[in-house]
Order: sequence, then structure tokens, then C-alpha cells
Amino acid sequence: MLLDSNLESVDQAEAAVLRLANTVGFDEDDLHRISVAVRESMVNAVVHGNRYNANKKVHLSVSAEAGKLTIRVADEGDGFDASKLPDPLDEKNLLRQSGRGILLMQAFVDELEIRPRAGHGTEVRMVKRLPGHP
Repeated sequence: MLLDSNLESVDQAEAAVLRLANTVGFDEDDLHRISVAVRESMVNAVVHGNRYNANKKVHLSVSAEAGKLTIRVADEGDGFDASKLPDPLDEKNLLRQSGRGILLMQAFVDELEIRPRAGHGTEVRMVKRLPGHP
């Protein structure tokens, strides 16, 4: 899916991913975890990646296979180095209004990969496995 760089797209992405996740058989708790991870990655793509630029899109793909759900969210922004993000658990960052999205994504999915997108932008790849699947 190609989505606009606005916050309405966050809801569209969440709904699309949850439809498939529900079909695959994730329980209510895992659906909530997937929802949070998708919303965080979409907000990052819209706000920090594309900076609400109406000329830039957010690329969403979701697939299900062999007991796992794979979600990719990519923006068309300038990109960033995830290793240079401040530690959200550091005492001086605890009261900041932002900076916890990636930490939440890591907590709620089984695999998280953040990498530069070919050409420009950033791609986030998340994998969530059904319980009992490797």
C-alpha cells in the first residue's frame, strides 16, 4: 500500500495489518502488541521521516506465512542512523515527549530491523510469530 504522509494513514495501516493478523490467528494480546508496533512505525515514517510532506508517501507491506506476520513500513525521508538515537531509558531522557517508539516496537515484535531504504528514506521490518512457531 502507498499511504499519504498524514496521521490518518496511521489508522489505515493499523486496520490493514490487524485484518491480516486476525486472520492468521493472533490472540487479542498479540493484536494489541502488533497495533502498537505498527502505529509507532507509521508515526515515525509520517512525522520524522516524511515530515508530513504531501509529496512523499509511506510504503506499507504486510504478509503472512508459516505462522508469522511480516510488516514493512518505509518512508521517503532523509533517513537516519538508529544507533545514534538517545537511550530512552537514560535518566535525562525519561521525561522527554518522544523517543520511545523504537523501544516499544522492539518490545512488542519478535524481530525488528531498521535500515536505509534503497535510494532514500528508512525501512522498518517487523516480524511477529504466532506462539509455538519458530
